[in-house]
Amino acid sequence: MLALMRPAARGASRLLAAHGHGRYARAMTVSTPDLKAFLLATPFFGGLTDAGLDLLVSMLVECSFDAGATIVAEGEPGRSMFIVKSGRLAVSKRASSGNVIPISILERGDFFGEMTLIEMQNRSATVVAESTTVLYELTAQKLYACYKTDIHAYVIVLQNIN
Repeated sequence: MLALMRPAARGASRLLAAHGHGRYARAMTVSTPDLKAFLLATPFFGGLTDAGLDLLVSMLVECSFDAGATIVAEGEPGRSMFIVKSGRLAVSKRASSGNVIPISILERGDFFGEMTLIEMQNRSATVVAESTTVLYELTAQKLYACYKTDIHAYVIVLQNIN
């Protein structure tokens, strides 16, 4: 269950806290030049116009996770992608023998889950926060809203995914 709270120090942004899972989400209502510069430095947002970037920024939700939290689990349905704002995450897969195989480490500026935005598929790996982590989440539903609002930005995002 999500609870809506207004933190005094966060100005116009809204905080959505998911209880019991070590996850806290903040809807992005204010775009700062630093955030835009950070996003443009990631390959996912490269080539977008200011208007297209502003539209996508308005669709992002900032999520915080405690160390040890599972962000996504291998095999579960995927309907969103994430960009790492801060923290460190471990990506792993489970072998047929049941052993967990480390795949990679994700840090600031990395992103994952993007293929679930264009192909309705299950998660191909498990991603766990190794430290307190802040991510930006973009859902497939929001990306579809981008398609309906700014097809040029949508096409650029698809090209960046591919």
